[in-house]
Amino acid sequence: MRRAAVAGVTLLLVGTAGYAAADVVDLAPGILTYEGAPVDPPTPTGSPSSSPTWAALPSAAATTATPSPSTSASGAAPTKAGLTKALSPIAEDPWLGPSVGISVRDGQTGEELYAVSPNVARAPASTLKVLSAFAVTSHVDLDAHMTTRVVTGDSPNEVVLVAGGDTLLGLGASDPHAVEGHAGIATLADEVAQSLDDRAAGPVTLRVDATYAAGPRYPTTWKKEDIAAGFTQSVSMLDLVSQRAGGGKAAPPVPESGVAAALAKALAARGHATTVAPLRGHGSPAPAGATELGAVESATYAEHLAFALQHSDNALTENLVRQAMVAAGASPAAPLGPPQFVVTTLAEAGVPTQGLRLLDTSGLSPGQTATATAIADVLALATTGKDPAFLRVVSTLPVAGLNGSLSDRYRGKQTKAVAGIPRAKTGTLKGISSLAGTTVDADGHVLVFVVLTDRVPASSGTLGARAALDRFVTALTQCGCH
Repeated sequence: MRRAAVAGVTLLLVGTAGYAAADVVDLAPGILTYEGAPVDPPTPTGSPSSSPTWAALPSAAATTATPSPSTSASGAAPTKAGLTKALSPIAEDPWLGPSVGISVRDGQTGEELYAVSPNVARAPASTLKVLSAFAVTSHVDLDAHMTTRVVTGDSPNEVVLVAGGDTLLGLGASDPHAVEGHAGIATLADEVAQSLDDRAAGPVTLRVDATYAAGPRYPTTWKKEDIAAGFTQSVSMLDLVSQRAGGGKAAPPVPESGVAAALAKALAARGHATTVAPLRGHGSPAPAGATELGAVESATYAEHLAFALQHSDNALTENLVRQAMVAAGASPAAPLGPPQFVVTTLAEAGVPTQGLRLLDTSGLSPGQTATATAIADVLALATTGKDPAFLRVVSTLPVAGLNGSLSDRYRGKQTKAVAGIPRAKTGTLKGISSLAGTTVDADGHVLVFVVLTDRVPASSGTLGARAALDRFVTALTQCGCH
């Protein structure tokens, strides 16, 4: 069938590692009691007054081939009347609540085919990351790498660890096949120790230069309890995978110090006693013209951005936007500089910014708003072929039932038939459950969809709304709708 041909245009092998599952990094403590993904409950017929019973489902496969959106689809587009008939009953599902914004677009032309109040500003939660990812893609070479370096310091016995943006450093040797641990402390220590041997250096003092893309360690609008509970972490330009937040574990507030300590230990094991100088603020820049003693490169920016979207990683998204600002000649030091940068980038691309009120670039802060129109416009820039670089990013969004924050969805009897077809960024906060991405319908036509709901009824967390969203996307995917 045509859908199979479209799905086979581009295949992406995606592993399941990660910071969090089911968009849990978006959730403030106590908001969601995660009880496993639901087997699709019956569609409510009135105002939901009690929580449905959910059954736990197995995890997704560790590695799988997944389809990505393509501009080469040849299937006939669905009609507005056909989509209205198929989707309106689900859009009115009581589990979605009274505040629903929807935009469904023809992925090839960008034409809006079905909509419900798409220009009304609503809380987007982590679907905001789609807008931030576009800003990153607009200013950063996706094939470039971040470099973590050690250089000579201000005195013969001082060396400087220079942050370059990589927060996925491993403790072991660099692994060229990985994203986490692509650059390794052991490999960096090998190079630095050899350089010190060549210089006949004795004991050294190691200090940190974390001035690159430096800004507030946390957006001022993030809740302290979210940070303490390990739902997010400090926004830095230097960190270890082993220090990252997750699973109820809080991350260190100054991760650069942990990286320096790990490097010092590795250098000592190689015969160079190393003392770590305390880091104050972000430190001071390495001397101009310093000699490089060792360096390791991260995975590409494209791979880091895919990781951030797959795992809804708040701190990494903020990190990448700050690096994009530096690439564009802007400073990320101002507290609201990064979100303003995203809005400016969208406006320059012709995306309507009315209704956008951004306080961070990850969607974690309360009080933010976006429109379904803005997010759909951005996704359509990818699927219509107007922005090939962003199409690469959209092609790495979580896949229904297979990986990332959608790994345990689309596995119930009402939705499993489309598992492996829709790609989407999830968004979940208290009272909010949203979804934005792409799919391929029964005729092989690529479609863009955005559904924002920010007044979902009280239930078992937001699982009732999630199930309704998944039924909506299932109907869209299964429909020829002519």
